[in-house]
Amino acid sequence: MFPHIEPYTIATLGELCLWRKECWPIRRILVAEHAGFCFGVRRAVDLAQAAAPARTLGPIIHNAQVVEQLSQSGVCVMDDVSQARPGETVIIRSHGVGREVIRRLEAAGAIVKDATCPFVSRIHDMAREASERGIPVIVVGEGAHPEVRGILGWAEVGYAANSPEEAQAIPPLDRALIVAQTTLMESRFETICEALRQRVAHPEIHKTICTATARRQGEAGRIAREVDAMLIVGSRNSSNTQKLRTLCAQYCPNTHLIESAAELRQEWFTTSKIIGITAGASTPDCIFKEVITSMNDIEKQVITPAEQEAEVSSQDDFASAFEKTLVQIRPGQTITGTVVQITDDEVCVNVGYKADGLVKKADLSSTDVKVGDEIEVEVVKVNDGEGNVILSQRNIVNRKNWDEIVAKYEAGEYITGVGKEAVKGGLLADVNGVRCFIPASHLSLRYVEKIGEFVGQEMTLKIIEVDKTKKRIVASRKEVLKEEEAAKKKEIWGKLEVGSIVKGTVRRLADFGAFVDIGGVDGLVHVTDLSWGRVKHPSDVVKPGDVIDVKILNVDPEKERISLSYKQTQPRPWTVAGEKYPVGSVVEGKVVRITTFGAFVELEPGLDGLVHISQCALTRIAKVEDAVNVGDVVRVKVLDVNTEAKRISLSIREVLEDEALDNVPAADDLGDDFAIPGEDA
Repeated sequence: MFPHIEPYTIATLGELCLWRKECWPIRRILVAEHAGFCFGVRRAVDLAQAAAPARTLGPIIHNAQVVEQLSQSGVCVMDDVSQARPGETVIIRSHGVGREVIRRLEAAGAIVKDATCPFVSRIHDMAREASERGIPVIVVGEGAHPEVRGILGWAEVGYAANSPEEAQAIPPLDRALIVAQTTLMESRFETICEALRQRVAHPEIHKTICTATARRQGEAGRIAREVDAMLIVGSRNSSNTQKLRTLCAQYCPNTHLIESAAELRQEWFTTSKIIGITAGASTPDCIFKEVITSMNDIEKQVITPAEQEAEVSSQDDFASAFEKTLVQIRPGQTITGTVVQITDDEVCVNVGYKADGLVKKADLSSTDVKVGDEIEVEVVKVNDGEGNVILSQRNIVNRKNWDEIVAKYEAGEYITGVGKEAVKGGLLADVNGVRCFIPASHLSLRYVEKIGEFVGQEMTLKIIEVDKTKKRIVASRKEVLKEEEAAKKKEIWGKLEVGSIVKGTVRRLADFGAFVDIGGVDGLVHVTDLSWGRVKHPSDVVKPGDVIDVKILNVDPEKERISLSYKQTQPRPWTVAGEKYPVGSVVEGKVVRITTFGAFVELEPGLDGLVHISQCALTRIAKVEDAVNVGDVVRVKVLDVNTEAKRISLSIREVLEDEALDNVPAADDLGDDFAIPGEDA
């Protein structure tokens, strides 16, 4: 890693004095805060160093010193894809490349490591998605710049425009995606976009200028307005460094671009009261620090002894006052910051401290964040050993969620959780990011054989135990089900009305009756209430699963007993016997009982008729059993129906006589050989 130097704003020059432990004339040098390596460039350099030995497709950044240091570490530069060899590691530099370049590298068998700046990668995705929708892509920037070429490499149809004239040369388009080279100056982007609006009927404009670039340029412009001389440290081959020089020269004509401390000139200090300094994104910390150190040495040579003494006396007062203005942070502190950069793994947040903070995406409460958002974070570490502040958003959310859960526990309220993992003895569930344990015996009202069936299932839970010290929660789903069932039963019991007829489902049978579910509670239909007739077993009338109408006879909420009747939902047999069995009609019945004076025949359950012994056969019999037996199914004729006395007289003999008469052949059917006595032949 290159030597690290903390950034400084105009206001933090006192801190710079503390860092140097020397006295600087504050009226002479202003150091930019946003100077040197940006996040994307630093990431690319770190990745290259970690991948050594490897080769980069083109210089990793536009800085000869950095490229030379990397080569000494085993990271060399190759100029063309054709130079790639199977098995070697090839690093895509921060500018990025088109999809065809990556395809060719992979086809050559190279191991590709992508160090493309996250801001640039986002533009690649936008270009690819636009092409999938059939929309051309226009990049506002230098057409020959590697970054612009890489973006266009993800577009099916693409153009580059670095001036209003180049914009006017683009053919008329109905729609187009318009993006910016990340290092472009905002004013230039707006000017070229105005020209593009004349060529594109429906433009989709995205100002994809890197936020770090915008901050760097904005700060450089502010400093340039206040100084007599402005120094830009960086490579002359770097696009963003050249743009910084152009920008600063607009406000301070005495602007100089230098690549190293060797290019510093003492006359700049003798002819200028105030000098400003910044650095391009490709300038490593070691070079920037070297320039500042050399400036300090030169400054000491040109300042008078009287000025030195005055500065020494004011140094301590200034530093002491400045220390009070610094943002103080400590582990566990909750602060609000602004998202300034987003990568695949981390989010960079400006919290007003001398270094920005990093939040791992796994520690975000939501990944739906974008540059410019203000988010609340907790300080995990002030310094992780590399000068980075480590932050977490999830810690805050988890703490708030924990407090809410404890509040619900104390209020007796339910919580909602999602099953995450089946473990020994129960289930682990997630409740807004807080883990809770559900014992197996508390998962259901009945025994649960497969706990894994609850993984991924959302469930309502009741907290039964909280350990605030260890932040443990034990919850129960069974308690919720029991309370819900009790509430449901209470509601149902309140609606039950004696004498009303309700629909129910037969659940189970017993020798003494049938249990029927009438909407959440069970009632009993006694065997005597199943039918108007005699019933040996409930299965003779109903079976489990049957849906029947029942009448509520009695309700006992205390004992939770309900008496029901099935037969009372049907008409009494004797009330309609006269209509169903008119006198003279012939019906079938079953002999159910025999007495000395006749046989009782069941016409239907609850309705028996008597066949007198004299009506049991065509001839006289000594006893009823000589004609019929119990269980015989016989045809009988209705002789009389008395509904008031509940009596029906039946006859087997008359049915037999009618049948015999119907079987006697007619005279014409007897033939010539048969003669009736007393008649002539």
